[in-house]
Amino acid sequence: MAIHMGRREFIATLGGAAAWPLTAHAQSYPSRPITMIDPFAAGGSFDVIARILAARMSEILSEQVIVENASGAAGIIGVNRVVNAAPDGYTFLFGSIGTHAYNQTIYKKPRYDAIADFTPVALFAEQPMVLTARKDFPADNLPQFIDYVKKNSAKLQFGSAGAGTTTHLGCALLNAVIGVKVTHVPYRGGGPAANDLIGGQIDYMCLNMGSAGPLTMGKQVKAIAALSRDRSPLMPDLPTAQEQGLADFDVVTWNAFFLPKGAPLEVVKKLNDATSQAIDTPAIKSRLHELGVSGVALERRSPEYLAKFVVDEIARWAGPIKSNGLQVD
Repeated sequence: MAIHMGRREFIATLGGAAAWPLTAHAQSYPSRPITMIDPFAAGGSFDVIARILAARMSEILSEQVIVENASGAAGIIGVNRVVNAAPDGYTFLFGSIGTHAYNQTIYKKPRYDAIADFTPVALFAEQPMVLTARKDFPADNLPQFIDYVKKNSAKLQFGSAGAGTTTHLGCALLNAVIGVKVTHVPYRGGGPAANDLIGGQIDYMCLNMGSAGPLTMGKQVKAIAALSRDRSPLMPDLPTAQEQGLADFDVVTWNAFFLPKGAPLEVVKKLNDATSQAIDTPAIKSRLHELGVSGVALERRSPEYLAKFVVDEIARWAGPIKSNGLQVD
């Protein structure tokens, strides 16, 4: 991780015009449809957010923003599509805490550089994770859950949207904190994993609030705890893990847009502006609220803020990932 942190001074220069060449092409951008690469499975909560924003951004930019799913390998397949794309603004990434924080430490030999391989555009959304269990799981709160899992860990399974995703690490860190080893069942996306949780094929899962809220309200799964410091307005009656005895336990996922490295400044500015306008659209705010997603404050949406934020997030998660033995080759 030292090689990343050593680039702090480099990242600080990203706000300068010299970092991106200005061209006539960039100034006329966009002049044709744009592809948003979503490295997650169709139908999952991230995919829903991506499509909500793409529709509004299409209106703002007067060119269609097409969402293309390229899921698999904890987002690596889709991420590398963007890494290898031309930096002309017509391909950008729907990124997350998984693609731009976790993956840099989970893999002992990272498949890409979350800092040097991208031009940051905008941090735009955050949402808490929720510990959910199959509806007939014999525990209704976190203390009961911990007690049951400790006594039955050998026969239990927890699912995720894939190895190295937020749904994996949220529960892996929870398991480590409470001192249990439970079999992990990775799926190709959050949708298939949630379906098996509903069907009782797996015992529990750490879902994004956007997925957990509707499933809990529909009594398809059981919500045990919000894995954030504060309760969510979508599920205000659900106590946090911290309220239920796990001090300082906080797992919040976030989303941001990234272009390939070397993208022109004018392109970055137009995409950043379009993102901010979309997030501030009342109908979009309302829809995201229904999904348990909060738009970030205006002062946190700049490319410069996102550049530093990624560096800090990589560092924040490196310790827990390593200390809990979550690294893979």
